[in-house]
Amino acid sequence: MIKTFLATDLTIDTGVQELLLKANSEGIETAFDRAKQQEPHCKFGLAGVCCRRCMMGPCRISFGEKGAKRGVCGATADQIVARNLLTLIVDGATPHVEHAREVAHTLLEAAEGIAPYEIKGKDKLWKIALDLGLTLEGKSTNEVAKEVALIALQDFQKQTGVATWLSLHAHAKSIETWEKLNILPRNAHLEIANAINKAAMGCDSDPLNLLLGVMTMALVEGYDGLHLSTDLSDVLFGTPKLVKAQYNMGVIKADYVNIAVHGHIPMVSEKVVEWSRKLNGEAKALGAQGINVIGICCSANELLMRQGVSVATNFASQELAIVTGALEAMVVDAQCIMPGLQKVAECYHTELISTLPNIKIEGSSHVEFSPAKADQMGEEIVRKALDRYSERDMVKLQIPKGTVEAYAGFSVEQIIEVLSKINQEDPLQPFIQALTDGDILGVVAIVGCTNPRVKQDWANTELAKELLKHNVLIVATGCSAHSLGKFGLLSPEGIEYCGPKLANVLKTIGEANGLTSLPPAWHMGSCVDNSRIDDLLVALANRVGVGVRDLPVAGSSPEPQSPKALSIGTFFIAQGVDVHIGLNAPISGSPFVENALTGDKGDFAVTTDELFGGKLIYEEDPIKAAHILLQRIIKKRTALGLQSPDLEF
Repeated sequence: MIKTFLATDLTIDTGVQELLLKANSEGIETAFDRAKQQEPHCKFGLAGVCCRRCMMGPCRISFGEKGAKRGVCGATADQIVARNLLTLIVDGATPHVEHAREVAHTLLEAAEGIAPYEIKGKDKLWKIALDLGLTLEGKSTNEVAKEVALIALQDFQKQTGVATWLSLHAHAKSIETWEKLNILPRNAHLEIANAINKAAMGCDSDPLNLLLGVMTMALVEGYDGLHLSTDLSDVLFGTPKLVKAQYNMGVIKADYVNIAVHGHIPMVSEKVVEWSRKLNGEAKALGAQGINVIGICCSANELLMRQGVSVATNFASQELAIVTGALEAMVVDAQCIMPGLQKVAECYHTELISTLPNIKIEGSSHVEFSPAKADQMGEEIVRKALDRYSERDMVKLQIPKGTVEAYAGFSVEQIIEVLSKINQEDPLQPFIQALTDGDILGVVAIVGCTNPRVKQDWANTELAKELLKHNVLIVATGCSAHSLGKFGLLSPEGIEYCGPKLANVLKTIGEANGLTSLPPAWHMGSCVDNSRIDDLLVALANRVGVGVRDLPVAGSSPEPQSPKALSIGTFFIAQGVDVHIGLNAPISGSPFVENALTGDKGDFAVTTDELFGGKLIYEEDPIKAAHILLQRIIKKRTALGLQSPDLEF
């Protein structure tokens, strides 16, 4: 029997609390139980001073006067921590890079008529093609799409020059900084190989050079991971528009065939939705009301923005969706998929279905995705779910009641369209004016994860509410966006948490667009869609005539669990944006590395704050973290000559 813990100590989501009690009563172990079993955590691992890079160790560097100060090879704490951080950033960036490559490959096969996808985002395609310098006259959509896809795929091959997607999106002043530091990436796969080579035993042992390698990988993450994925997904599936949907476990319906899509790859989840609609009648023939697709993690974000599909939950509680006893199938692809899902699924009638050829789960079913056979995959998955419907154990059925309304789909294009209702000739002007006047004190992106080590959703929502109170606009992506959605911050009703100035701005823009107000947090998409936040920052910086590093903005990941939270955060630090994390990165064992990333200047020769204009901020308490971010925002406002209120905390 698993050890019990108070569900209210583990999450503020009442639906998840209910299901944790159900799981415990049925003897089912979840990530929340396993997180407690890992305590106390290894101090060497938390500090980043353990090394397993060869067979002379493993080696651990002592914190006290006694014990080893170097590994067997002679590596110091600074060297070990820097190497470990570099490989952690590689772990974060690589899944997004492969995500981007898969989208580019699918676009190519769709353009060639091999893959059964319609190119829906023609406007986005034309814009990208023109930015790449392509000639459009006399060419069909498929011809242009093929040219764009082939150029995109070169970012995984070219041996000289700079990654094309970086040149396409990066701010000119940022490029100048990166060029001086010699950290500009050439191609994504080459830089991943270089990073692994640098971190290998007997290779790079200069902590500063290793940290510069971290920044190169951060740029790979940003441009050949995030930007490339978002751009080409918009070409394939359309650029998101404002959409309304529902949040919480209550979106799972007892009288429907329920299919959960979980992961990140939209080519998989889009086909599941398509075939669920085609086969909806077959569900009714079984006695169900139809087929209900619900989302988890970033697949949820992708479908929410483009299809209006409702969201059940986020990372930490993914297993609990199965514990409802109402899921016929959970379809997974890549990233953030817990291996423990299969053990939970075996306790119910749910079929866990993996889809990517190189990512499988022991004991699960597998229906393989390839662009050319996407329709066969979609149909087979939905039919598997239909077959499971009759196997439900009604005794185990328990779906928490209640849902929350939420708005999503704040792509940069949608934001411009919304603002154009205020000023059609210069849509960004009213936003910039609100920033200048202090009606919007600044903008903070709340991004990243939930983590069973900390109380689920609590830090994400508390930090957001504290910032909103001080008239800071929130933009959000990933599982953090789901936290805000569960608790009403993606709804116009969430305006109650805003300071009066921000509330007035949101009401004014909302009323111009036929709403009572815009929500106080703007849902901008999945983890790869942090590129949309970057595009917004670059657009604002260009419009004002400053660098991204000068803007009164910041980022925060209050409940990070995935290395990609660090790789994405480092990408924004490279542009001069301060980034807060609520769980410390494994860097505290090296004063050099810790101060390089988190320090202002101090006794160390180099910091990211000096080189780029942004730094890493670690603070577990979300209220204290909000206050630190407010102070940094005011510092940047002051440098721009903008007035700020005297804040009292």
